[in-house]
Amino acid sequence: MNQKDLKRFKKLLEDSRTSLLDSAKKTLMEESNFDTDDLPDEIDQASSEYAQSMVFRLRDREKFLLQKIERALARIEDGTFGICERCEEDIAPKRLEARPVTTLCIRCKEEQEKKEKSYG
Repeated sequence: MNQKDLKRFKKLLEDSRTSLLDSAKKTLMEESNFDTDDLPDEIDQASSEYAQSMVFRLRDREKFLLQKIERALARIEDGTFGICERCEEDIAPKRLEARPVTTLCIRCKEEQEKKEKSYG
C-alpha cells in the first residue's frame, strides 16, 4: 500500500477515534447531570434507566471499536496495515474503505464466519 493511501486511512481512523471520544465525553456530561429524583413516578424512572442501559451498552460497543481503531493505527505505524493476519495477502482496498479496522481479507473472513456458524 502506498504512503498516500496509508495517510488517508490514518486520517480516517483518527477522525473516527475523535468522534467516538467526543461522543463518550458528551454521554458522561449528560449522565452526570442525571438525577432520579427529577422523575415523577416509577414508570418514568424505569424508562429512563432502560434508556441509560442502552446508552451504556452502545458505549461498550464503541469502546471495543476504539480498541480496534488503536490497533489499526498501530498496524499503520508498523507497516502491517492492509495485510491479512491469517493468509498474509493484501486486503482489498474496497474492504478497507468499508471497514478500515479489519484484519482479515474477505476470503478469510468468510471462512471464519462459516466456522462460527457451524459451531453455532
